[in-house]
Amino acid sequence: MKLARFDLYRYGLPFSRPLTLGSITRFQREGILLRLSGDDGSEGWGETAPLPGFSVEGLVDATAQLRRLAASMIGREVRKDWVDPYGEFGGELDRVAPSVRFGLELAIWNLYAASSGRTLPEVVTPFPRVVVPVNGLLVGSPADVLVEAWHMRDAGYRSIKLKIGTRTVGEDAGLVRALGEGPGEGVSLRLDANRAWDYEEAAEFVRVTAGVRFEYIEEPLADPVRLPGLVREFGAPVALDESLVEMEPEKVEETFAVAFVLRPTLLGGISRTLRVAGRALRLGVTPVISSAYESGVGTAALVALAAGIGDRPVSAGLDPYRAIAEDVLETPLNLPAPTLDVRETADASRTMDVRRLERL
Repeated sequence: MKLARFDLYRYGLPFSRPLTLGSITRFQREGILLRLSGDDGSEGWGETAPLPGFSVEGLVDATAQLRRLAASMIGREVRKDWVDPYGEFGGELDRVAPSVRFGLELAIWNLYAASSGRTLPEVVTPFPRVVVPVNGLLVGSPADVLVEAWHMRDAGYRSIKLKIGTRTVGEDAGLVRALGEGPGEGVSLRLDANRAWDYEEAAEFVRVTAGVRFEYIEEPLADPVRLPGLVREFGAPVALDESLVEMEPEKVEETFAVAFVLRPTLLGGISRTLRVAGRALRLGVTPVISSAYESGVGTAALVALAAGIGDRPVSAGLDPYRAIAEDVLETPLNLPAPTLDVRETADASRTMDVRRLERL
């Protein structure tokens, strides 16, 4: 099969309520969808949606880069090497912006899946898991967070995540202690500080929450260079997210982290995400697939990745999908929910509602 044509579409989907990303409040999620068409009639969709406040590239530059790359590939044979995370094709994309690489690779992998009569999860791995557990995201005031945590436990969630770092250290510590005493055994707690603290603040938080069980603190320090010292001095379980963007996965020989949070939009596509996940597993680190507020197209790809990585299910950070009030899919994904059916999600991701899109 050869690539016959490509089409670009822009979307703008309202958030269910205003969302602050970085230091700017946003009212909608914007992104670009790429459709690749093969000469056999197959189609594959991908999503490029730089995350404001986190992505280096903006939407205008990402769109121009995506257009140039897609145009340069027309007429080329789509080979199995293109869906090999360690193949030569991935090397052609090393200098491509992360969100652009994710969108292009996702369209290619979906096109290859459609042409070969498979779903995306089956291209990621021959035997994907049937369901993927979801990590619930706690938002709102401390009172709302505590109520929501109980609701999530009763709904069947086995992992919940709290954003910290926007309150005082004492307030965050008090809320975490309350959560540690709340939902009970069988529900793991993850924390995400988004590099909010200096070393002394992080140390204070770890000291005050001693005895509270949580899975990890994601990126607690504004200066990530000091993370190993925080782990050595206090034994804090730390997860890496933004720091992974600056690393070459094959060069990571050892790590102090207990988990790698993998967001393909920020990390740089499917192949790089799979390589980092493979390296994490060899190091004894838990890879956690997570969202960057993608639409159903990108979120379905995260489900496919979570269904194929490792030999045990790990709760994926897919709950941000519910922050988007509408979707580009005719059949929206079944979220919020404590688990997602992998095959059902793959099928839903192919029900594109082109009427919601602006053709470019």
